[in-house]
Amino acid sequence: MSKGKIYKIDENDSRRTSQKYTYDRDDLITFGISVLVYAIVLLLASNLFRGIYVENFFYAIISALILSLLNSTIKPILIFWTLPLSIVTFGIAYPIVNMIILKLCDILMGNAFGVSGFFSTFIVAIFISGMRMLLDQMITKKVGKRK
Repeated sequence: MSKGKIYKIDENDSRRTSQKYTYDRDDLITFGISVLVYAIVLLLASNLFRGIYVENFFYAIISALILSLLNSTIKPILIFWTLPLSIVTFGIAYPIVNMIILKLCDILMGNAFGVSGFFSTFIVAIFISGMRMLLDQMITKKVGKRK
């Protein structure tokens, strides 16, 4: 029989230090600007397409906060569930996840935010994703880097 080594784990090991992550002022500013960019994109989509409705800028900000929360919590689970479909369709099914997120926000917001129809919601989801990606790259990323 071969002899294996036994390692003792020392709980007071000085090499391991637990660090708490504290939110920096710049992180909060970046998040706030990201929410404002999302609200502007929602209002722009509401004015350009018939498939989405946002009552005013205040509700656009609330919708942006809800969409940000849904995107960080539920969207990864939905992407995991729809991964086989996305692979088979070469990514065409990915906007369906964004459609589901928009519909959940519609349910949560009531009459102040609304999406209707399948095809128009599909186009709106692609538009919102593209515009948000573009504006985040132009505005939000530059604000976060300005240290």
